[in-house]
Amino acid sequence: MTSSGYLIRSASLMGKETADILVRDGVIAAVGQDLSAEIVGQATVIDATNLVALPGMVDLHTHLREPGREDAETVETGTRAAALGGFTAVHAMANSSPVADTAGVVEQVYTLGRESGWVDVRPVGAVTVGLAGAQLAELGAMADSRARVRVFSDDGICVSDPVLMRRALEYVKAFDGVIAQHAQEPRLTEGAQMNEGEVSADLGLAGWPAVAEESIIARDVLLAQHVGSRLHVCHVSTAGSVEIIRWAKERGISVTAEVTPHHLLLTEELVRSYNPVYKVNPPLRADADVHALRAALADGTIDIVGTDHAPHPSEAKECEWAAAAMGMTGLETALSVVQETMIETNLMTWADFARVTSTTPAQIGQLADQGRPLEVGEPANIVLVDPAARWTVDPSAMATKGRNSPFAGLQLPGKVIATFFNGHPTVLNGVLNTPYRHGAN
Repeated sequence: MTSSGYLIRSASLMGKETADILVRDGVIAAVGQDLSAEIVGQATVIDATNLVALPGMVDLHTHLREPGREDAETVETGTRAAALGGFTAVHAMANSSPVADTAGVVEQVYTLGRESGWVDVRPVGAVTVGLAGAQLAELGAMADSRARVRVFSDDGICVSDPVLMRRALEYVKAFDGVIAQHAQEPRLTEGAQMNEGEVSADLGLAGWPAVAEESIIARDVLLAQHVGSRLHVCHVSTAGSVEIIRWAKERGISVTAEVTPHHLLLTEELVRSYNPVYKVNPPLRADADVHALRAALADGTIDIVGTDHAPHPSEAKECEWAAAAMGMTGLETALSVVQETMIETNLMTWADFARVTSTTPAQIGQLADQGRPLEVGEPANIVLVDPAARWTVDPSAMATKGRNSPFAGLQLPGKVIATFFNGHPTVLNGVLNTPYRHGAN
């Protein structure tokens, strides 16, 4: 970016008042009505009339697959998808190959992110060695590494041993880390294929009971209270889980929680098609659960939206249901799905949207330069959205390698027009521009 910068003209700040935003040298240099020529100088003008300006989105739950599963996704392709989706930071989950359970692997992921330059990539460290649930990984070494890991998770696998979970919570307390739990009691979900209920009975598929999630959350909030440490609950999917988290928060327990876009919109009824694109962990639940999740996100019981972006190669999804991999892509559709389910339904405003997709996830992950208000002096991590746009989801046109989008063919509202990462436009006019080069400005 040149020193002249960019002038975002006539944007609606967080869906409220209209103002100009001057971006220069990586920060917001001025905000106001009709900024003077003297202030603006030779800045490149971007007309943002009828667009909403928001802090860049932050995903606490992304699977970038690299190293080891580059057939499914790479840091490059995943972060391109993230930029197009309006994200300026993502947390890369640890279930790569090798697993991100050492300082060396998390530093590799961190370096790949900086080299790509599309978004800020923050590695999530594994809780246990090899995700095997037998011994703690090098939590302190990962925290002290150049990647400065603060979020740890065995996501995809539950830390089911209560003693090991307690020890992990105790360990990360020393550097204010957080354990992000994949809540799934393994003994209650052996062979499970979908949500347990009437639909699973009709289809003859092994059921995945809500209590498998709820029992782990109940145990872990009590452990967090006992230890006095931070717990984050990944991809909450049931009404019962919401009630347990609400109970814990009322008692001052340090717990945060996330919901995925697909759990806000889709229900178990879609499984009747036997289309493996709808196979996911945790499974799509009943309509009553979907409405409970929306209400909980709106009232703050659920703190954030996390995509759980989980790309797979085509052969892992284009097969019979029982053999198919679990997971869905989500980075390029998250904004639109949340607009559809929360803003179009009047459950949330754009300011609320910024809180659950940017400000709060940045705080949980301790990203000081992300999720900041659109004010002078703040880092210029910004997304411009056309809330009136409608578009049809076409997985083949996406930047991610994964084609396993459950929203294929759906028409959704809201389109990302521009994404600014560290003051540099990675996306302009709805298409990829150029990456940000660290140290180049």
